Amino acid sequence: MLYTDYIESNAGVMLGKPVIKGTRITVALILKKLSEGATQHQLLASYPGLSEAAINAALAYASDVISNETVIAVA
Repeated sequence: MLYTDYIESNAGVMLGKPVIKGTRITVALILKKLSEGATQHQLLASYPGLSEAAINAALAYASDVISNETVIAVA
């Protein structure tokens, strides 16, 4: 699965934050809800625009962003 099939950033939607395609559901919202203890089943029930694949794509996107992060040490 490619997360790019499910995630898009568009300046006209949620100020360009990454969202699930065709929705206004941000990757950040999905991550926040999961970190607060929500299950995938609860997210699917609460947000009809989501799919299990879209939730997994949000996790893959977050992993990719973090793994490609550059840390600059400041003395």
